[in-house]
Amino acid sequence: MEGVEATLRQIVEGAVREAASEKGISLDELPEINFEKPKREGQGDLSTNCAMQMSKLLGEKPADLAKKIAAKLSASPYLDRVETAGPGFINFFLSPKWMGEVLEAILAGGGGWGSSNRGGGKRVQVEFVSANPTGPLHVGHGRGAAVGDIIANILAFTGWKVEREYYINDAGLQMDLLGASVRARYFELAGKGDQAPFPEDGYKGDYIYDVAEAVREQEGDRFLSAPPEEGLAFFKDFSGKAILDSIKKDLADFGVNFDVWFSEKTLYGQNLVPSAMETLKERGYAFEHEGALWFKSTDFTDEKDRVLIRANGAPTYFASDIAYHKNKFDRGFDRVIDVWGADHHGYVPRMKAGVQSLGRDPDDLDILLIQFVNLLRDGVQAAMSTRSGEFVTLADVVGEVGADAARFFFAMRRNDSHLDFDLELAKRTSNDNPVYYVQYAHARVCSVLREAEARGAAAPPAQTVRGDIFASAEEKKLLSRLADFPREADKASRELAPHILVKYVSDLAGDFHSFYNAHRILGEAEEVMGARLLLAKASGMVIASVLALLGVKAPERM
Repeated sequence: MEGVEATLRQIVEGAVREAASEKGISLDELPEINFEKPKREGQGDLSTNCAMQMSKLLGEKPADLAKKIAAKLSASPYLDRVETAGPGFINFFLSPKWMGEVLEAILAGGGGWGSSNRGGGKRVQVEFVSANPTGPLHVGHGRGAAVGDIIANILAFTGWKVEREYYINDAGLQMDLLGASVRARYFELAGKGDQAPFPEDGYKGDYIYDVAEAVREQEGDRFLSAPPEEGLAFFKDFSGKAILDSIKKDLADFGVNFDVWFSEKTLYGQNLVPSAMETLKERGYAFEHEGALWFKSTDFTDEKDRVLIRANGAPTYFASDIAYHKNKFDRGFDRVIDVWGADHHGYVPRMKAGVQSLGRDPDDLDILLIQFVNLLRDGVQAAMSTRSGEFVTLADVVGEVGADAARFFFAMRRNDSHLDFDLELAKRTSNDNPVYYVQYAHARVCSVLREAEARGAAAPPAQTVRGDIFASAEEKKLLSRLADFPREADKASRELAPHILVKYVSDLAGDFHSFYNAHRILGEAEEVMGARLLLAKASGMVIASVLALLGVKAPERM
């Protein structure tokens, strides 16, 4: 329908200009005419509200203008009829001609069909996960990882030049605490825990013992007699690297790989924080008061100004975040997207203000908030943490249900809404498991195509298939759904919303299953069989394309 929309847009634009000309109005440029798929049956295949958009421009009531435009469209071979509705909607009922053209376009476009150049090759950075390297990733991080990675895929599919980045928080006090925690467990394992008491706010998870044991295996007992300062420095570096390596492995097993791992230490090693603070001063957004450096938050939407550099010279997280985002834009990104946990909600306006104070449009920064994941087992609340306070890890979930199901489930709902994740449902090999249902549709297509090849049944060239051969409701619905993919991909890109594609591919799988169950493909008259084979092939191609964007495999056998 992508090509049909472009054709209709030209026709509607012509009708609008003709209506304007009749009133003596010259139009240099028209507002963009957009089409939507009506939500209710019987309202046509496509609809536009352009009459409402342009009523003031042409000095007409929207409903009257809609009727004028509709009257000028009846001659198009793509249209069976045109109707107006409500305050000025124009509903289009398409002729069979479009069905053959959509099928041909999908098969000719292959894996690239539905892609676009919305991004125009502009550079966008997607920074996500960015968990402190002080412990393993939990399920909340997993949802952020899935959403961030899928958004990067969608943006690349729609014409953006994408770079994935992980920000390693390795310069704060939490790293000192991590080193002290591992050192204490190291002494404890050697039977000398009284010589290195465990920190009051230390990291208590079992993984701390694992890291301490790794130190003992590599270094033996030499730190039992080493000066505390030497030991703490070693334990901090060793522990941070060991945990970061495990994070990298967990993400790779989940199908997530980053282009850049940016260390917070870089901000200080390259004096990027002082440099950013000087920029704020020069631009009039930072001032000194009582020995501290403050950000003029009240120049934006904040109720009070915020400290950047404390009186003791220590930078706040806000100062390092401003320096980090300055560095991002200094690297030439046109757009920056951050994927954060929902607990950072109140920090979003401040970070937008920080970007604006650097001279960037605040809209150049998008911040997506990831809401909590609620784990279930057959609809019953599952334990999210152990007695020691350790949350269920991403690795645990992937190990139990697999990366495909985990990614699909994590992306099923809007990222800013809570998500119920039923572990038992995600493992089921039945149609009530949504990821199985979609993957099975693709496997069914592959099975049909294999059987056709075994029988020597060849599909005809796509351009020879007549659109009116698809006469059943199931065929028309499936073709209409296939035609929606470019629009759905574009919407997911505009809204940074992976759940749009999850719903789309679920609906597409349902339409294919309905078509498959209602109609024979093989063994029909040659023209019908050929057309249905091509319809099945196109369905498989689009399902595979969407699953690829979601980072989920499209199996050929199940």
